Amino acid sequence: MKFTKINQLLVPNVTTPCENTSFIPISHFPDKIHTTPRNPGFHFSTELQDFLQGKQLLFDDLPFPIELIQQHYENGFVSYRPGIAYGQDLFCNRCGNEDSFLFSAFHCARCHSECFYCRKCITMGRISQCTPLVSWIGPEINIITLEHPLKWSGQLSLAQQTASTEVVKVINENREILCWAVCGAGKTEVLFDGIAQAILNGKRVCLATPRTDVVIELVPRMKAAFPHTEVIALYGGSEDRHKFAPLTLSTTHQLLRFYRAFDVVIIDEADAFPYSSEPMLEYAVQHSKKPDASTVYLSATPSPAWQHEVKQGKRHAITIPARYHKRPLPVPTFKWCGNWRKLLKKKQIPAILTKWILNHLSNRKQAFLFIPHVHEAESLVSLLKKLDSRITAVYSEDQNRKEKVTSFRQGEIPILITTTILERGVTVPNIDVAVLGAEDAIFTESALVQISGRVGRSASYPTGDITFFHYGKTKAMIAAKTHIEDMNKEGFKRNLLIGE
Repeated sequence: MKFTKINQLLVPNVTTPCENTSFIPISHFPDKIHTTPRNPGFHFSTELQDFLQGKQLLFDDLPFPIELIQQHYENGFVSYRPGIAYGQDLFCNRCGNEDSFLFSAFHCARCHSECFYCRKCITMGRISQCTPLVSWIGPEINIITLEHPLKWSGQLSLAQQTASTEVVKVINENREILCWAVCGAGKTEVLFDGIAQAILNGKRVCLATPRTDVVIELVPRMKAAFPHTEVIALYGGSEDRHKFAPLTLSTTHQLLRFYRAFDVVIIDEADAFPYSSEPMLEYAVQHSKKPDASTVYLSATPSPAWQHEVKQGKRHAITIPARYHKRPLPVPTFKWCGNWRKLLKKKQIPAILTKWILNHLSNRKQAFLFIPHVHEAESLVSLLKKLDSRITAVYSEDQNRKEKVTSFRQGEIPILITTTILERGVTVPNIDVAVLGAEDAIFTESALVQISGRVGRSASYPTGDITFFHYGKTKAMIAAKTHIEDMNKEGFKRNLLIGE
């Protein structure tokens, strides 16, 4: 598609074909955004408003005639932005990509010329130099709440209530906060009052997380807590893809479709892959927010940089150093197991690990056994099945992953060998955890803290054993143990914990 300017208005060649007019791709105009003054007498399409509000979409994504969209642009209700900014360097306005290796040129049938497109966000639809991003800039649909939206009847712990009060304050004042809470602290419940206050004030809230399974898990919990509020879930293949609601649950990837949409953005697991290592996702989050939006980050394991900023007073944070059941976090123990990889190649298991396995089988105590890599998990499970045929392994590419996790939850699998894929999100009431090869680089401080956080989460079973089997201690192992011990110390200092 190409455009020209007529009386300072951007006009596409598909609505104004003219042989004597020069049309060029939208990226060739110097403007970063194309808008016109709003015509208060224009009768806008409420269907287009409902579909486009808070979004940045391609013409191909819009089930409306281009003439209707252009009419709304000319009357000041829709804006156009170039998908790919064209200057000395290329820049994708949808995903923030500026890496020249992630742009490719092709002969475009729309603009009939060589046209660059962004490969980084290609899964969201191809965006190129001649494709505009279309956004709604007309009046917003008001959120009307006739009664208090929160219907949760649970009770927060003292630590949760302190954090909840601070979150409400931050949301009311349109500020930013990090909620640094231990694994199993009940972070979701801490958000309830803040979300309710935002909805009462007519604000739109987005709770985003890097992982699809977390979004799916949160949906029934949020719908139960806010039964009279529309709640939608956005992830790959979601049926809610084209909806916009007061409370949106979304993967961080899906936020690439949004632009100045949300008054409150909550990022759960801000330290988790891929959000922690992908600038595109942080870009998506920032552009999905309104300019004066409040932001809440949730994390059990903030990055070292964020931890330093908190300690220096440069980042506003509230800590929850205790779980709701007020028992201390189980602390990992270190056990040397020798060159376990060499033994595995010889189809042998370290004696200390065999003893650990047999002890758990005889005591009928379920356990996770983490191992660095898939091929090692496969080698280990073939040996351990000789001890108990029910022992199995799971990893990200395992087609039966969900079924195995379900079987483990139901007590049908005594020991589940896993890669770091299960370091987060899976809660089983009464288990122990071990890590074989804790010295491997894949087991960062963050990963080891998260793995340790699988133990003792239930009020009925608040204790458990965490064992790091290693072939040499690492800084990450020591840092993880120190992290957990420091949280316990803070919990006792603030009188949030009972017992040792």
